[in-house]
Amino acid sequence: MPQSMRALVAGKIGEPTDVLRLESRPVPTPEAGQALIRVQATPIHASDLHMLRGRYGFSPEFPTVVGMECVGRIEALGPDTEGLRIGERVVTVGVTGTWQEYIVADTGRLLPVPDDLSDSSACQLAVNPLTALLLVTHELDVRPGEWMLQTAAGSTVGRLVIQLARHLGIRTINVVRRRDAVEEIKTLGGEEVICTADEDLLQRVTEIAGPPGVRKAIDCVAGEVGARVSQALAPGGEVVVYGALSTHRQADPAALTIPLPARSIIYETKVVRGFWLYHWLGTTSPQDALRALSDVRDLVADEVLNIPPGQPFPLEHFTEAVSLAETPAHGGKPLFVFEEGGVP
Repeated sequence: MPQSMRALVAGKIGEPTDVLRLESRPVPTPEAGQALIRVQATPIHASDLHMLRGRYGFSPEFPTVVGMECVGRIEALGPDTEGLRIGERVVTVGVTGTWQEYIVADTGRLLPVPDDLSDSSACQLAVNPLTALLLVTHELDVRPGEWMLQTAAGSTVGRLVIQLARHLGIRTINVVRRRDAVEEIKTLGGEEVICTADEDLLQRVTEIAGPPGVRKAIDCVAGEVGARVSQALAPGGEVVVYGALSTHRQADPAALTIPLPARSIIYETKVVRGFWLYHWLGTTSPQDALRALSDVRDLVADEVLNIPPGQPFPLEHFTEAVSLAETPAHGGKPLFVFEEGGVP
């Protein structure tokens, strides 16, 4: 086992390509109840870049290594550690700092995955697909035959929500910004699609759902669109907000707003609340987190959920990878890989 490893380190808050540096660090040593994992692939998420810019829900102590999920193989186990074996292929859940060749993690935060699941799919299980599953089932408990409204339907989570809803028999109303996205969302399985470029969201929801209205919604846009979603809810309805794409590059926390109409909220007793996967992972037992991730793994293995193949980059090409991550319609998610020819 090597004594040193490559790590992508951020020295301070700032633009990712300005503050990230490739460094050599000592390979960590696992303690009791921990495993040393040789990372095979780890994705670049928008939340990673938000953290580097200082607009995430918390700020790490710098210098730091970011990265929120990965797939790898167990290289070593700490003293008296049982339940997993050296060489086993695992994914992490609730483990940060994955943009490096080796990480140490508690074994209770590791889930074995089969070898026939690609590195690309495996390394993306624990953020976007898990978020989609939790929003639909845990947070809102949407039932078969029930309408659910979602914004940013063309996003990664939005597409996974459509696939999951179709599997569960849930009817979806999907909001998109561009007219050319409508047919694509319908082909994916979205029952109804509203294009805000040329349609009124409130009017279309009323036409689609009828007098009963929509009682459950998820929003990843915030801003004016998020406010319209809350207005479109039936009395007593609930919207869970899990993102703020309308202010994607905004670094001023005061600018991240949802201008909610007070009369609609008060007199129709609607609920607007947030969901943050990091908080859920921090307040949920490792056993429950692994159980939910196991459900995601099985849904992907059974091809209920489809994770588009990522685009592999060696760690040395981080500038190009980060730039691609923020390019509109960039295709597969950029993935850092640590073995030549990784991520088929």
